[in-house]
Amino acid sequence: MGKDNKPQMITINDVEHDTATFTEEQIAMTNHCLDLDRKISNMNFQTQQLQVGKDSFLRMLTESLEIVDESFERQPD
Repeated sequence: MGKDNKPQMITINDVEHDTATFTEEQIAMTNHCLDLDRKISNMNFQTQQLQVGKDSFLRMLTESLEIVDESFERQPD
């Protein structure tokens, strides 16, 4: 418990639990779940960054190919 002696409550499947009553194993599993939630959130953030980067490179590639196509169309036979 914290310095203010309030119970540390956590909601699991819509049921509130006081973590002060958890066993060491339950505390460890809770910490794993919290850590994995943070990692999943971070991975989603990184995935968004990667997707934007990929989309940007694909757009730049598409634009450069259009320029090449235009230059071939202008060349006399």
